[in-house]
Amino acid sequence: MNRIPRMFELVQRVRAARRPVLAEDLAEALEVSARTIYRDIAALQAMRIPIEGAAGVGYVMRRGYDLPPLNFDAEEVEALRVGLMLLARTGDSALQKAADRISAKIDGLQGADPWLQVAPWGAPVDDPQKGCVSIAEVREAIRSSRKLKILYRDAQGQESERTIRPLALVYHLEANLIAAWCELRDGFRSFRTDRIWACEMLEEDFADQAEALRALWLEKNGY
Repeated sequence: MNRIPRMFELVQRVRAARRPVLAEDLAEALEVSARTIYRDIAALQAMRIPIEGAAGVGYVMRRGYDLPPLNFDAEEVEALRVGLMLLARTGDSALQKAADRISAKIDGLQGADPWLQVAPWGAPVDDPQKGCVSIAEVREAIRSSRKLKILYRDAQGQESERTIRPLALVYHLEANLIAAWCELRDGFRSFRTDRIWACEMLEEDFADQAEALRALWLEKNGY
């Protein structure tokens, strides 16, 4: 996470905390060192952000400090909340964590809406410890137009090794699909993320072909 987004996130976490937050806990949440947190806190204090506390004691936000309100009406905020909660159904753990962070920011500014709930059942969480591919890695490959080498196990349990050019990620209720150009089959194919048992992002890219391939896939599938 870059410094400016990290410092904004730091302000939000300290502001939302009900008790002093230790630098070590902030460091773990933001995936940086405690020393980085100390530097960021000092920089925020120099900008007159009213964070009080010290190393080993914890940090709190002086009461009365607020951020500019979100410019959404009540129904727009509810639409955001439902959309963010629906991410729990995708099985994409990185997006779920991002949704939790956004929800905390909305709660900090608007207050919680506990009456608004979405059932969490959906696609299985992408837990690499259980053999599932990281969906965040797939999204990165799509963004950077990098080829993926995968070990795929189909519905009949047959395994095959493929090199694919990932073009899109399609979230369904019970499964997520990678839309890709399969070099083995020389055509468009879809691969369920929960059936990919090994995945390696290759150095080789297909940036010069990605836009055209994606346009063909979108046309073929009626999007």
